[in-house]
Amino acid sequence: MRADHETDVAVIGAGQAGLSAAYFLRKAGLANESGFVVLDHGKRAGGAWQYRWPSLKLDKVHGIHDLPGLALGDTASDRDKPASEVVSAYFDRYERTFDLPVHRPVDVLSVSRTGDGRFLVESATESWAARGLINATGTWDRPFWPYYPGRETFLGRQLHTADYTGAAEFRAKHVVVVGGGTSAVQQLLEIAPVAAGTTWVTRRPPVFHEHEFTPEYGRSVVAQVDERVREGKPPRSVVSVTGLPLTAEVRAAREEGILDRKPMFERVTPHGVQWADGTTQRADVILWATGFRAALDHLAPLRLRTPGGGIRIAPQGGALPPGVAVGPRVGGTRAVDEPRLHLVGYGPSASTVGANRAGRTAVRELLDTLG
Repeated sequence: MRADHETDVAVIGAGQAGLSAAYFLRKAGLANESGFVVLDHGKRAGGAWQYRWPSLKLDKVHGIHDLPGLALGDTASDRDKPASEVVSAYFDRYERTFDLPVHRPVDVLSVSRTGDGRFLVESATESWAARGLINATGTWDRPFWPYYPGRETFLGRQLHTADYTGAAEFRAKHVVVVGGGTSAVQQLLEIAPVAAGTTWVTRRPPVFHEHEFTPEYGRSVVAQVDERVREGKPPRSVVSVTGLPLTAEVRAAREEGILDRKPMFERVTPHGVQWADGTTQRADVILWATGFRAALDHLAPLRLRTPGGGIRIAPQGGALPPGVAVGPRVGGTRAVDEPRLHLVGYGPSASTVGANRAGRTAVRELLDTLG
């Protein structure tokens, strides 16, 4: 099939990781369009940040690392604004400052191989032939909804973190919040003051931490997440390794009983949830703050998924011989079974600081591969 456009490198996604990769492609001297393009499905700049709920202010976000070459430069007034607004404006300024060739909205539907060894990147209306590919599609488009018996019988409202817009709509309702991550805690703390009542349930007991997030600790966390992708397993979130930060607001909520966690219920009933011992909780709303999965369906034609469900990633600097332990050589982005494909914002590079490093690594290794 003949493509509508030809380029050396296609970057899919214009969130933190995609923009970082685009910056290093620009720095390497690649020209717009013929050298590289960035295909983003968003209607505007901002990556997944543009979809965050309006009540999530910038000062509640656990750190947004500067993109390479241009600081966020937040001010005191910015910290009280919605993170979606501030970060989207920052990403837009970044794209314009470095004249990045971002095309939007472009929904990439599939990536396959062409007869001459290139990638064919297809949307509903256009296609690009590319020698190399950097995938930076993140997770926001794949909210995870776990199934529990009876979920389809619930007569109240069910929504996911991705659908959450603020606490006001839950006034005078009883809300069951499911999930042990940062988003679950943030949304629970917002909802509790206006709701008739809240119930917090998690599969595992939450772990709150007070230790300082030092560079050494950060590296150990990344190494644990990294190990899974080396084995071809779906990556775990960073918070699943670090635990939840014990802020002053979280301390107060624990003392007030808002963060009184209950174990996971066994089933959903028409009017609430039920545990294995027969205990029930009536509810008007179930909020599934149950995380996201990597958005990789468009890569299915490449047949890179392992039986474990993930895509194996080589450590930085190349693949290790079979049977050799990964050790400290983490942070790679190259797909083991397709050296011209790099995944950034995936696994250990899913954090904002990790995304920057991943963009640099991906560009260096991919350009070496392409010659």
